[in-house]
Amino acid sequence: MLTGINHITLSVSDLDRSFAFYADILGLRPIARWKQGAHLECGKDWLCLSLDRATRKAPLPEYTHLAFSIAQQDFEAFCGKLARQGILPWKDNKSEGDSYYFLDPDGHRLEIHVGDLASRLASLPERSYEGLVLFEQEFR
Repeated sequence: MLTGINHITLSVSDLDRSFAFYADILGLRPIARWKQGAHLECGKDWLCLSLDRATRKAPLPEYTHLAFSIAQQDFEAFCGKLARQGILPWKDNKSEGDSYYFLDPDGHRLEIHVGDLASRLASLPERSYEGLVLFEQEFR
């Protein structure tokens, strides 16, 4: 049985630039680094950066993205930090909780989000998805 998401690997075109972005700007904790990659921690989760010549040159047109959790009291200051770095949003927030959608140096779509699955599901009475079926009773 699966117990969770083990890690996420992102292909990067410039390891120095991406390492600085994730460690210095986003504040992920560096764990290991080598010629072709790096591991960084975010809470209990970890991210792998992998140097790859085939890395995208721009954002993909799809909605796929990686969201990081942030506390409400830290949200505005963190958004200000991103803006001062010239990191602008790629999408306006339309979901429950505060969110800021932005791109990493290789065009991976990222988000910082205030909330969790429980808060998202609790918001559904006001903004239900068409054809919604809830499987867990505790979220109803």
